[in-house]
Amino acid sequence: MKVTGISFIRNAVKYDYPIVEAIRSILPICDDFIVAVGNSEDNTYELIAQIEPEKVKILPTTWDDNLREGGAVLAQETNKALRAVPPETDWVFYIQGDEVIHEKYLPTIQQAMQTYLHDKKVDGLLFKYLHFYGSYDYVGSSYQWYRREIRIVRNLPEIYSYKDAQGFRKGNNQKLRVKLLDAYVYHYGWVKEPKAMQKKQETFHKYWHDDNWLEKHVPKREEFDYSEVDVLERFTGTHPQVMQARIARKNWQFDYDLSHNKLSLKDKFKKLVEKLTGGYIIGEYRNYILV
Repeated sequence: MKVTGISFIRNAVKYDYPIVEAIRSILPICDDFIVAVGNSEDNTYELIAQIEPEKVKILPTTWDDNLREGGAVLAQETNKALRAVPPETDWVFYIQGDEVIHEKYLPTIQQAMQTYLHDKKVDGLLFKYLHFYGSYDYVGSSYQWYRREIRIVRNLPEIYSYKDAQGFRKGNNQKLRVKLLDAYVYHYGWVKEPKAMQKKQETFHKYWHDDNWLEKHVPKREEFDYSEVDVLERFTGTHPQVMQARIARKNWQFDYDLSHNKLSLKDKFKKLVEKLTGGYIIGEYRNYILV
């Protein structure tokens, strides 16, 4: 069984992405790794180049900055890495620049890839998510956060990155058939120094919207206002080992009142149904078919 990891990144230093931690978190169970490194204004290329060069290959790319609808450029960059995967690879392990896998899940993930290696009914593997917000101590618990995504797919030419690169599809827009793993992706995209987060907000939305939308919906500030959130829960687990140094360097304060709850009546009803049914979420978007 051969496993190739892939990712894409641009301006990792400028916007403080934990891309090094992301790659290192899954590198132990990857035979090789391909990173599509976009044209950057910082030393992103050098940053990636120092990560185990014998296993990590850089694919230089140029982003299409005119592609400003639905995050399509992110899927385009993902597909560049995906198409560079060697034909002998069995599984492709995709991870984004702000996602990290805890080392405790690596044996489970590796075993699942081995178990379903020859089961052609399974196109990929589905992960659960923890979305950290404001600091490393809180996770989002409302329905604005996606709870599952595909992060491992078969190395097949008909599989491609879908829409804004959050998931995958195959052939003529078909959903992938997947197995759900008891493993989490730790998503740190909403944990940054407030000035870096503000810069990210002002830039990242350009891949979804035009300048008029940005002018109306993205406030011009020195720092991002983390107080604008509906509801959070305290994280009581441990963070991945590769994140420990980054966490120790955290230099801002974020405190949250756990009694604070801005959930709408609709979402409160959905929470009740989810609790009573053991996990069913009304109207949940699923870009996959569980098998």
